[in-house]
Amino acid sequence: MLIRMAMWLAVAGLAGTVVGDVVVLDHGGELHGEVIKQDARNLWIDVGPTIVKIDNNDVVDVRVSDSAETTEAARESIFHTVNHPPDLSIRQQAARVKPSVVLVQTPSGTGSGVIVNAEGHVVTNAHVIQGEKDLRLVIWSPRDDGTLARRTIEDIEIEAVNNHLDLALLKLPSSEGEEFPWVPLEAWESIEVGQPVFAIGNPLGLEQTTSQGVVSTTQRSYDGLTYIQTDAAINPGNSGGPLFNVGGEVIGITNMGILGGEALGFAIPTRYVKDFLRNREAFAYDSSNPNTGHRYHRPPPRQNAGTATRLEQTQ
Repeated sequence: MLIRMAMWLAVAGLAGTVVGDVVVLDHGGELHGEVIKQDARNLWIDVGPTIVKIDNNDVVDVRVSDSAETTEAARESIFHTVNHPPDLSIRQQAARVKPSVVLVQTPSGTGSGVIVNAEGHVVTNAHVIQGEKDLRLVIWSPRDDGTLARRTIEDIEIEAVNNHLDLALLKLPSSEGEEFPWVPLEAWESIEVGQPVFAIGNPLGLEQTTSQGVVSTTQRSYDGLTYIQTDAAINPGNSGGPLFNVGGEVIGITNMGILGGEALGFAIPTRYVKDFLRNREAFAYDSSNPNTGHRYHRPPPRQNAGTATRLEQTQ
């Protein structure tokens, strides 16, 4: 039905009336116009004299025309933010952001990470690389045909580690002129309970796995910090991977779940990530000591304190 509608609009000369945005449909057709709105289920595009409503399941991609309001990226420190990114379906955003998610390999296990700039800086969890120096990252580079090429990179540099926040900063070696696919951090902390989110990582070594859910709470307190709680599946190996909103922004770095629980995952909010990146020199890694950075000692346990809920880091 949508393909016939797109063909009819093209024949009638309406699809080319406003050519700013392009909606690519599931079977190869396109609609040209101005995308007015898109939510978790539908998209609305103005094609001239009429507005067409499309189910997101029939949409493969949305190419929004460049404008200062929607696509201008601002760089702060070593990360980027984007003003007013368009909300797309999780299917569309996952296809866009997957190349920025990496697999972190150490002699003791695996985790995930996310590239935050074209120079190859990668954010992951401190516990993923704790005590390790020999790191390898697996990245997926986009090919011209739309597929991803898997590549393993060695000689990874550890630039900073903050054990209290459970964050680490790595650096991919790059040749002159090489740029890596990156994703922006959330410009403003505007997450709400119930909003759709999705995580991409490598749970149990299953590479490039996407899981989706909603924000369960925005302020879950644990061990002196607050976390985003989500019902998106977070499993061992997801640690260090990004949690995205439907704008394609990183709103958190996944790092733990409740042992034995289901749909109880947690992510470090981007406000902590930004602070870590801005002040990374304070947490600079010393290659002579694989456990550098400030480690805060836990207080002695209270007597007869009872049994508390146990949170398990997901590496």
